[in-house]
Amino acid sequence: MAMGKYSRVDGRKSSSYCSTATIVVFVAFCLVGIWMFMSSSVVPLQNSELSSQQTKNEVKQTSLKSVSKQFDDTSGDLPEGSTREDGTTMPNKESEKTDEDNSTENLVIERNNENSESQNSAEENQEENHANESSDEKSESENEPKRVDEDDGNGNGNAGETNAREGESDESSGENSSESTVQNEEHSEQSAQANSIESQEKDQVSNEILPAGAQSEILTESTTQNGSWSTQAVESQNEKQSLQSSMSSEENGHHWKLCKTTAGPDYIPCLDNWQVIKKLPSTKHYEHRERHCPEEPPTCLVPLPDGYKRSIKWPKSRDKIWYYNVPHTKLADVKGHQNWVKVTGEYLTFPGGGTQFKNGALHYIDFIQNSVPEIAWGKRTRVILDVGCGVASFGGYLFERDVLAMSFAPKDEHEAQVQFALERGIPAISSVMGTKRLPYPSSVFDVVHCARCRVPWHIEGGKLLLELNRVLRPGGYFVWSATPVYQKLPEDVGIWEEMSRLTKSMCWDLVTIKKDRLNAVGAAIYRKPTSNECYNKRSKNTPPLCEESDDPNAAWNVPLQACMHKVPVDSTERGSQWPAQWPERVEQPPYWLNSQVGVYGKAAKEDFTADYNHWKTVVSQSYLNGMGINWSSVRNVMDMRAVYGGFAAALKDLKVWVMNVVPIDSPDTLPIIYERGLFGMYHDWCESFSTYPRSYDVLHADHLFSTIKKRCKLDTLLAEVDRILRPEGKLIVRDNGETISELESLAKSLQWEIRMIYSKDNEGLLCVRKTFWRPTEEEAIKSAII
Repeated sequence: MAMGKYSRVDGRKSSSYCSTATIVVFVAFCLVGIWMFMSSSVVPLQNSELSSQQTKNEVKQTSLKSVSKQFDDTSGDLPEGSTREDGTTMPNKESEKTDEDNSTENLVIERNNENSESQNSAEENQEENHANESSDEKSESENEPKRVDEDDGNGNGNAGETNAREGESDESSGENSSESTVQNEEHSEQSAQANSIESQEKDQVSNEILPAGAQSEILTESTTQNGSWSTQAVESQNEKQSLQSSMSSEENGHHWKLCKTTAGPDYIPCLDNWQVIKKLPSTKHYEHRERHCPEEPPTCLVPLPDGYKRSIKWPKSRDKIWYYNVPHTKLADVKGHQNWVKVTGEYLTFPGGGTQFKNGALHYIDFIQNSVPEIAWGKRTRVILDVGCGVASFGGYLFERDVLAMSFAPKDEHEAQVQFALERGIPAISSVMGTKRLPYPSSVFDVVHCARCRVPWHIEGGKLLLELNRVLRPGGYFVWSATPVYQKLPEDVGIWEEMSRLTKSMCWDLVTIKKDRLNAVGAAIYRKPTSNECYNKRSKNTPPLCEESDDPNAAWNVPLQACMHKVPVDSTERGSQWPAQWPERVEQPPYWLNSQVGVYGKAAKEDFTADYNHWKTVVSQSYLNGMGINWSSVRNVMDMRAVYGGFAAALKDLKVWVMNVVPIDSPDTLPIIYERGLFGMYHDWCESFSTYPRSYDVLHADHLFSTIKKRCKLDTLLAEVDRILRPEGKLIVRDNGETISELESLAKSLQWEIRMIYSKDNEGLLCVRKTFWRPTEEEAIKSAII
């Protein structure tokens, strides 16, 4: 062996070395052997490590350069091959994607201990951490998030989705050229406005995503004040108990596929559960229109309607929507003569009428206030409940009077009343007055309105009207615009007599009966008492007063009862005083918070103020300018875990409305939200929300997912988020780092666009955009769930 090795070495040398002494040959061989060993093993290893380190440094330099571009919004607006003004060719999308994806992996910013680095060796980790420290110092000095190109609201987003990318200026071949010209002018005007807004956004990028002081001080709920706040889960003894286990980290896969239901693109799981509905023993109380949620929430994706387009933006959406977004014409056939909705080419148009206001909602709104000036729309009256809202034109036009209307109607044979409202940009939910309480606290609505809603208020001891009495604020008004008020048909006369007896026994004061001559209708307006004096003087206890143990605020799955709760009269009790006028009431802590400890552990009033200041800072410094969201194109917003409603209050100057949801297992702060002149409802996020698919432009979740995953699986909640979020809608999540990582993985599996991730001190911020993508019937998505 030795001779063989030597012979190979000697073969490479000059023949002059062959005569050298044996010792010289031996030394030479050793030197050559050492040299060969070093050349074949040590040097390549050093080069590999050096090359790897250089590559990583280049990646981090690329990342920092990308962050420092202040969210350039132009790269996605031009097609391949487009040229700049100077004639140079724009880089194609593949090269842009390579630069971004290889450097920061979907816009990850300041992410410590990245998962991809965990696979490196210990030596590489040490070198990488050293490089990260240098990179983090520079990143923290800039401290600016990165975002993907923001659509300008007119179709200038990513190409490739045919139906999605048709702008609002798209016209059908049947429309005349003059209308097309007008639409094109509107399109150009909107494009100019959107581009101007986005230019301002790029110049006003946030310097602080998670304000350090407020984040640690305000967003940590107190665990020492047990019992200070009750929850809907405690208050409502009959709510559903979720039996789902928390998501296991050992799950290794999940299939997303299309929902195959008879409801198709309009699927609402808890309202379309026909397996349960068909087994109901009775439907006389509208049990079939109530919530019947599946035991296992669906994880399928609701398909888009054929021909679906980006929704028309507010305020134009109040008057017209795309037909193919809500392709139902039955209401137009049945109610067209009452100016509810009409089919006009590619549009469904809404002339602003209703059964009781054929000549327009604005005249009808003025008629009500002229009948009772104390109603004072937009000042004394801020939040109302519209029962049996139809297409919600009444609520839609009340925005001009600074009034928020919680409109609801059942999902019934008239097809998609609430879906029309939401597509128009008007707040509404699918609900019915059946056997259970409405999902609102007691004494919160300033006015309750019913225009020909056909609810049998007088039957069964007035049980349904007594539910309105529960949610109506003491001193608030009930506006009943219905045929028994002004017609003399035998049926109407009988109903009027029954209603008169019932309302008198409820101590409601009939303020006035007025007739609207233009619309040939009439309205009776009642006022709820502000004291218990009338109750105590009644000769008969009918309807009876509720037991002292009955909690009027318990609303989740609580059966209706034919009884009345006493009016609060103590000056420290909620409901004993009317709130301040709008808009002052949105900023003032409610007078009745004096003795309570707040959600975050401070005295309630201090807690309220600190929460409001916190969200004003976050919204102004981060959400409005640093998330890649064009807020001028946003209308329907939901805060999935609202607490005091601070997020909604911080958006009050924008032309948006916010549905504030208080989960049933969270502190019951919904009365505070109403006191501020905002609105919302209770909900259990282990179940489906009572709304149509594609309802909201933006969903906001502050520390919701980390809480809810203890009871439910995250993929079921993400499927629900996907259902109620509009295509190209945004989901903003603030939560702990672990939950943010899980949601990032799920969002990628849904092929959503990761717009921004921020993580620091185990507090994270995630913003994603839902895409127009949907699988075909044969396709499915496989993804690992971390």
